[in-house]
Amino acid sequence: MFNNVSHRYDFLNHLLSAGIDRHWRKRAIDVLQLRSGEFFLDVACGTGDLSIEAAKKNPARIASLDFAEGMLRIFVEKGKNLDIAGKLNPVQADAEKLPFADETFDAAAVAFGVRNFGRLKEGLIELRRVVKKGGRVVILEFSRPQLFLVRQIYFFYFKRILPSIGRLVSGDRAAYSYLPDSVIVFPDGESFENILREINFHEVRSFPLTFGVATAYFGVR
Repeated sequence: MFNNVSHRYDFLNHLLSAGIDRHWRKRAIDVLQLRSGEFFLDVACGTGDLSIEAAKKNPARIASLDFAEGMLRIFVEKGKNLDIAGKLNPVQADAEKLPFADETFDAAAVAFGVRNFGRLKEGLIELRRVVKKGGRVVILEFSRPQLFLVRQIYFFYFKRILPSIGRLVSGDRAAYSYLPDSVIVFPDGESFENILREINFHEVRSFPLTFGVATAYFGVR
């Protein structure tokens, strides 16, 4: 499914979010407090927008991992046109079986990808494994707004408008119906914070974005 939509993925992300997704990724990197010289891991990187944002902080190395070859192919093409290309290292692999040694990275992130983990808790445990003790993790994900009016508008858009636009532009009938369905069942807010605490992340807190349409969750290994 992700390979099928990779050629229109960036365009649809920016269109369907009215460009706000760029701000969300920037905010996630700010929450992560990524510093110059650190090793950074971007899991479920898609076409690499979060990795490109992270590169602005001048880390020593960025490993960008995704399961979908089509997404990584787009990422590689984008990287060729950037002066940060030497820092970007695309890796095709399963997020639940990361091909890295224990405690490799100073910081790690997943942007709009944990909803796609086949086993959520196991995937997060694997993420924690490859982060150094004291290292930071941020998870950026869609969430359900708490304000009644915003919530009603949000779900109307997600269920009625977004799938139609997604199907029309991408040509994939399933992909943009899957998106709202996966958001509805995702354990957001305090429920997700509790999962992070259960697997021994510390200093867990969340940062709602754009009236709670998305949330950045922070934790320390």
